[in-house]
Amino acid sequence: MSDAPEVPTDPAEARARHDELARTVRTARYRYYVLSAPDLADAEFDALLRELERVEQAHPELRTPTSPTQQVGAPLDTAFPPVTHPEPMRSLDNAFSREELQAWAERVRRGLASDAAPEELDEEELAAADPGDAPRVTYGCELKIDGVAIDLVYRDGVLATAATRGDGTTGEDVTNQVLTIASMPYRLHLDDPPALLEVRGEVYYPLEAFAAMNQARIEAGEAAFMNPRNAASGALRQKDPEVTRTRPLAVWCHGLGAVEGIAFTTHAEAMRTLADAGLPIAEESEQHTDLDEVWAYVQRWSAARHDVSYEIDGVVIKVEDLAQRAQLGFTARAPRWAIAYKMPPVEQATTLQAIEVNVGRTGKATPYAVLEPVLVAGTRITYATLHNEIQVQAKDVRAGDRVLVRRAGDVIPEVVGPVPGERPDGTQPWSMPADCPFCGEPLVRPEGEAHHFCENVDCPNRLRESLAHLASRGALDIEGLGEQTVDLLLAEGLVHDLADVFRLHERREELLALEKWGTKRVDNLLAGIEEGRKRPLDRVLVALNIRHLGPTYAKTLVRAYPSLQAIRDAEPEQLEAIDGIGPVIASAVHSWFTTPRNAQLVDELIALGITTDAEVEDGAAGVDAELLAGWTVVVTGTLEGYTRDEAKAALEARGAKVTGSVSGRTSVVVAGEDPGSKLDKAAAAGVPVADEGAFRHLLEHGGLPEGGSNAP
Repeated sequence: MSDAPEVPTDPAEARARHDELARTVRTARYRYYVLSAPDLADAEFDALLRELERVEQAHPELRTPTSPTQQVGAPLDTAFPPVTHPEPMRSLDNAFSREELQAWAERVRRGLASDAAPEELDEEELAAADPGDAPRVTYGCELKIDGVAIDLVYRDGVLATAATRGDGTTGEDVTNQVLTIASMPYRLHLDDPPALLEVRGEVYYPLEAFAAMNQARIEAGEAAFMNPRNAASGALRQKDPEVTRTRPLAVWCHGLGAVEGIAFTTHAEAMRTLADAGLPIAEESEQHTDLDEVWAYVQRWSAARHDVSYEIDGVVIKVEDLAQRAQLGFTARAPRWAIAYKMPPVEQATTLQAIEVNVGRTGKATPYAVLEPVLVAGTRITYATLHNEIQVQAKDVRAGDRVLVRRAGDVIPEVVGPVPGERPDGTQPWSMPADCPFCGEPLVRPEGEAHHFCENVDCPNRLRESLAHLASRGALDIEGLGEQTVDLLLAEGLVHDLADVFRLHERREELLALEKWGTKRVDNLLAGIEEGRKRPLDRVLVALNIRHLGPTYAKTLVRAYPSLQAIRDAEPEQLEAIDGIGPVIASAVHSWFTTPRNAQLVDELIALGITTDAEVEDGAAGVDAELLAGWTVVVTGTLEGYTRDEAKAALEARGAKVTGSVSGRTSVVVAGEDPGSKLDKAAAAGVPVADEGAFRHLLEHGGLPEGGSNAP
C-alpha cells in the first residue's frame, strides 16, 4: 500500500518499532476479546498488525513464537473456567484487494502442487512449486459475520461445552450462557450422531433486535451498547446466564474443528450435515471454481452488505475440498486454505468539533455531534447523533475529542465513544443547555424520562419539523410539500402553524408571486393538500406530532375510538385500557389533546375539513381487526394492485404485524415483481410465499389458499 509506513532499515530502530507495535496490538486484543471495550477501530488495528508483519518480514529475527503475528486472541479472563479446544481455533489472514486475493489463490495452487508436507511448507517451498501442476480448486465463499467466535463441542450428539476463542488453544466456558440462545440446540437432530463434533461459529445480535434493544435502553435512560459485536461479547460473558437469556442473541455456524465417528469430503457436505442436525448455517454461501466468480461474489456482497439481518465485515474464501485443506495445512496462526477479504470498516476515527442541540417536531431536544468530515462505509459523515444528555455523559465525549464514528446500513451515524489516550488538554464535560436554542424557552426533562423537551408548541424549529412531518408519507403524504417548500413558506410568512397548510388555497396569488413558482407548481401543491385533507384518521393522528404515537399505535387507538372527538374526550385510564396502549402513550395522548394551544389547533383543522371519522377510510368498514392477529408478514417487490404502504395498511388493519426482514418468526412473505433477496431467505427459512392472488385471499379469509397455509 502506497500510504503504509516505511519499515526501518536500522536494526535498533526496527526493534524499537516492533516492540511498540507489539505492545499496542496485545493491548488492543485484550480490550477487544476480554474487556469487550476496544479502543481502536478495526481498520486501525488491521493497519498496525500489517505494519508489524512488514517489520518482521524485513527483520526475520524479530518474529518469535510470542509475537502477536504468531498468536490468536488474547489472555483469558479468570472469571470463567478454562476449556481446552479439541483442535486449536486459529485466526484468518486478511486480503484488502483483488491483487492480494489473487496472490493467496496463487499460494494455494503452489501449495497443492508441492510435494512438501504441510508443516514444511514455507515461502521458499511455495515459490519453487509449479502452479500448473496443481489440481482443480473449488472455493467456498461465505459472509464474514462480525460476531464473537464460539467453539461448540458435541459428544454423542449432546452439547458438552461451548467456549470462547480465548488464546486459540484454551477458551472460557460459556456453555450455560450459550444454551439460553433460542436457536442453539442442546441435542443434535441426528439419528446416529458422531462421537465428537466440534463446531465453529459466531454469536451475534440480529441488527433489528439490537437496534430495538438499544432504543429501549436510550428511552429508559440507560447507556446504549457500542455496537452489535461488543454487545454480543458482553452478553455472552455475563456470569448469570439469566442475564444472557434476556438478550436477543443468535448463532451462526461456519466450520468444523475435531471430528470423530463421521467423515466428510467437502466443506459444503459438512455444512449440510450441520443444518440437518439443527444448527443454523450460512445461508448466503456459494461455491465457485473461478477466481473471477469469487471476486464477483465479493463485490456483490460488498455492495449489499446491509441487506442481511446481521452485521458483516468481509467475505471468507475457503478451499472446499477437505483433503486439499489437509495438504495445505496451517501456519502458526492461520490456515493456508482460507483467507478473509475485509470490507471497508463501518467505524472510523475523527475529531468531534462541537456538540449542538436540535429540537424536533414533538419538542424533543437531541444533542448531535458536529464532526470533522470522515468517510465511513462509503458515506461522508459530518453529523452524528448523541441521543440525549445521559448518553453523552455515559460515553464522556467532549468537544475536541478524537472519537470513533459508526455507520452501519441505514442507521443514523452515531458517535461510539472517545479514543482513549487522545483527549486534548482543556476539554470540558458537556451538559444540556438550560434553554431551547431556537426559541429561548426552558428545556425540561420530565420525571422518569431520559430526554429533554422544549414545551413551546410555537417554537420555530418544532414548527418546521412538524410541517415536514405533516407532509411525509407516513402522515398526510402531501405531494409537493417537501423540506425546501416548507422553509420557503415559513420565510415568506405564508404558514404559522399546521392549520395554515389547509388555508393556502386562499393565498394562491401570493404563491404564484413566489420566485420560480409557476401555475403548475402551485396547482400541484394545492391538489396535494386537498388529497392530504382526505387521509384516514390514524394518519391524521400521526400528523399531529403526539409524543410516542407512531403509525401502529395510532391504528390501535382508532380501532378502539373511531372518531377524533371520542379520542379527545377519553380519559387516560380509558386509553390505557386499550390492548396495546400502555400508560406512557395514554398519558401522552391525553396530555396533548388537553393542552389549550393543541385543542385550538384541532378545532381549526376540523373546521378546515380534515378527516374526523375512521369510517371514511376506503375499505375500513367491516374489516375484522383481529383477522390476522398473531401473523407476522413481510412485503417485498412490486404488487400490481397495491402500493407498499397500502399493502402494509391493509395487513395492519386486520391485526397483522408487518416487518422488514425475514426470520423464523415470519408467517408469510408477500412477494410481487422483483422481490429481491427476501424471497431466497424465505425459501431457506421454510417460510411460505404468497403472490398477489394469495395475498388477496389472506386479506379476505385470514389464511393462505389451501396448500399454502401457515397460520400462527
